[in-house]
Amino acid sequence: MKLLDTTLRDGEQAPGVSLSPDEKVEIARALERTGVSVIEAGSACTGAGEREAISRVTDLDLDARVTSFCRGIHTDIDLALECDVDGIHLVVPSSDRHVEGKVGSTREDNLERTAELVEYAKSHGLWVEVIGEDGSRADLEYLETLMATALDAGANRTCFADTVGHTGPERTAEVVGRLAELGPVSAHTHDDLGLGVANALAAVDAGADLIHCTVNGLGERAGNVALEEVAIALSHVYDIDTVELTQLYDLAQLVARATGVELPPNKAVVGQNAFTHESGIHTDGTLKDDKMYEPYPPETVGRERRLALGKHTGRAGVRAALEEHDVEVSEDAVAEIANRVTELGDRGRRVTDADLLAIAEDVTGADRERTVELLDLNAISGGSVPTASVRLLVAGDERVASGTGSGPVDAAVSAVRAALGSGADAELEAYHVDAVTGGTDALVTVEVTMSRDDRSVTVARSEADITRASVEAMVDALDRLLEADAQAFAPADD
Repeated sequence: MKLLDTTLRDGEQAPGVSLSPDEKVEIARALERTGVSVIEAGSACTGAGEREAISRVTDLDLDARVTSFCRGIHTDIDLALECDVDGIHLVVPSSDRHVEGKVGSTREDNLERTAELVEYAKSHGLWVEVIGEDGSRADLEYLETLMATALDAGANRTCFADTVGHTGPERTAEVVGRLAELGPVSAHTHDDLGLGVANALAAVDAGADLIHCTVNGLGERAGNVALEEVAIALSHVYDIDTVELTQLYDLAQLVARATGVELPPNKAVVGQNAFTHESGIHTDGTLKDDKMYEPYPPETVGRERRLALGKHTGRAGVRAALEEHDVEVSEDAVAEIANRVTELGDRGRRVTDADLLAIAEDVTGADRERTVELLDLNAISGGSVPTASVRLLVAGDERVASGTGSGPVDAAVSAVRAALGSGADAELEAYHVDAVTGGTDALVTVEVTMSRDDRSVTVARSEADITRASVEAMVDALDRLLEADAQAFAPADD
């Protein structure tokens, strides 16, 4: 089984998504690391910018086959040839709605034109896959005739396309099974009915040996079938290898950043909650046996298990979370800390690492000296270049620094890093504006997650000023990460 990724073409057709040539190159390299067999790099007919992006992908000399989407016209094939692609996906109408209503043709003329276009593409040395657009709503006998005509003309394979996410797995299996008798067949499924994966698996069972998909299920309307979901389903349920599974999470994160389409927390495989446990029963069971409440280890797809804190957290979860921060407390203290965590959760609060540690310090009566403290912050965004200055107390030493950035928050963060020097080598993993209250005195809650070496910490801060909330959260997170490292505080860089 092989996977064809169309994130750079069909995925980019999702509303609001537009990838630059540099972003397409970066994603293509990540797809190559993941082991995708075919990369549809775009539609050469879209314009000069798209052709530049496709050409840059082909110049990478990847092991994956690089292709372009082509409509049923000669000029589209010519433009794809200009980009030096390995092959094309020739899309021709297959349902009467498309043959007659969209193209204004007849079934017979459609057959002749398809054969002519395939022969033209093959004569120029291209690998050719013919996609019967709207195949799930086509007359099956005509679809068979159309695909047979394409193969007779020299096409390398055909593709069943559920273009509008119309059908179910039973019909998919019936159609793909018939087309598989003619020659190599692929499946292109959409998720409008939430059946994208089910239809893809039905196609595989019926004889398809190539599945079209996109990273994170990007695409028009409800999106295409998600690459990561197909890959793990085939591996875990059917023991069928497709790609390097450990690359899936990094790939998903890269595409989410490039497209600006955030991953839903409950997204299968790559969502934040996929391997996160808050429930006391589940946390306790997972700590005793990591297979207790997970279908497969998170490491399989490049993830790590996470224990979240909230109203459902029990003592086992609290104990494990404290151990992650090297905090040792008595069993009585664990019980009291767990009660307070539950109380916070009951009030609708997300309990961060900083909350947990503050509660633990209060319960145990431990005194804690801050290592990094924000004394003063000034940010100016009215000019052409946003600037900020900070005054920090770092291990008893007062430091002042300034910075510039794309906005006041970015400038302030740069100033903090300048003040801390090598001590600020922690990575900002997540930045999220969590909630905004109404009215002229509105409060914004900023939550950041930062990591250093093998430790990470999440802190939330609420302020009327988003810049101050961001900097205070970041400084508090750095304070927690750096408190045990006395060597982190070399003098700040000039």
